[in-house]
Amino acid sequence: MPPSSVTSTTLKRIHREIADLKKEDLGNIQLSPSEDDLFRWNATIPGPEGSVYEGGVFQVEIVLSHDYPFSAPRVTFRTRIYHMNINDRGGICIDILKHNWSPALSLFKVILSLSSLLTDPNPRDPLVPQIATEYVRNRMQHDREARRWTELYARPTPVIDKGKGKATASPAPSSSSSAAAFPALPSRPAASTRASRTAIPAVAETETITIDDSDDEAPVRSRRAAATRVPKRKREVGAADIDLSDEPAERPTRRRRGGGGGAGSGASSSGRTDPGEVIVIED
Repeated sequence: MPPSSVTSTTLKRIHREIADLKKEDLGNIQLSPSEDDLFRWNATIPGPEGSVYEGGVFQVEIVLSHDYPFSAPRVTFRTRIYHMNINDRGGICIDILKHNWSPALSLFKVILSLSSLLTDPNPRDPLVPQIATEYVRNRMQHDREARRWTELYARPTPVIDKGKGKATASPAPSSSSSAAAFPALPSRPAASTRASRTAIPAVAETETITIDDSDDEAPVRSRRAAATRVPKRKREVGAADIDLSDEPAERPTRRRRGGGGGAGSGASSSGRTDPGEVIVIED
């Protein structure tokens, strides 16, 4: 709600400027009153192309007096800037905001004048004499410092569109950079993977390992192989070999040729044996 001392002329002028702004082509400049106070305005001025402030975005605050437009508005830079006509508190030294103010001027024209001041500073009426002296005597050093301040204080913050995941102000860093830092914990392997891993040792156990026999082990293997066989044990008795194996051998038979035989000659029940018959007697 406006203060009680505000006249209807002031309110009409503010509403007319709001309506005129909708018709103007502001480009990248933004200018609008606060939502809850028509006497406080906010403006955004981009660094002019080709100037030492290019790439920066400068926030400006405007406060209107109760008798506006008969008094000049109070304009302050909220973004730090290396400029001979703007001090470290944001105060601005420009003639239209002091003795050259006119009710015919508007807030939009004030903002355009500030944008021109960034391109063409005024060393004849400096607010910071040290910067003005550097600008005149060492322009290269002045421009280098102005660009450094722009990089430090006036770079816009990337605004991420959550719906599309894209930065609207300036490109934000990629997600491969944030992955590396925390690497995600490795996920638990699937059942098929675990089964394949456990099957590897089983295959390894069934592999046949061949070891070449050396000359020293050959006699040992020969003795072991010989131990598995059951040889026939033999004993030499003179010139003859006697078989001592478990198989029973047939007993030798003695043969006797029968003669004319008597009763004690072991004749069969049939009686006498024929001459020349061989009788086998087992021991």
